[in-house]
Amino acid sequence: MSVAAARPWAVSADGLVVTVRLTPKGGRDAIEGVEHLADGRCVLKARVRAAPSDGEANSALARLLAQTLRIAPREIALVGGATSRLKRMLIRGDVHAVAAALERIRETAAK
Repeated sequence: MSVAAARPWAVSADGLVVTVRLTPKGGRDAIEGVEHLADGRCVLKARVRAAPSDGEANSALARLLAQTLRIAPREIALVGGATSRLKRMLIRGDVHAVAAALERIRETAAK
């Protein structure tokens, strides 16, 4: 597996696109590290207290990512998977700073 394949994000023209596996009604709001799915994809694992109705869990995920990455919530947009557990989130702003923060999460999860 290549190093790039072990990262749940990719650089796009607008910022970083992060693939997230979200667990709604998860009891707490938390980023739980990085996980490899059975099909080989790498995802950022997250859970939120919000229920998956009316976009509440998606909004909670955006707030959680913003808080974790220390960026404004308006810099995060859902670009895929609105009704799926697997989400694609676009994170705009300083790509290098966001990638460094995500890399720290990935390294912490690998330990």
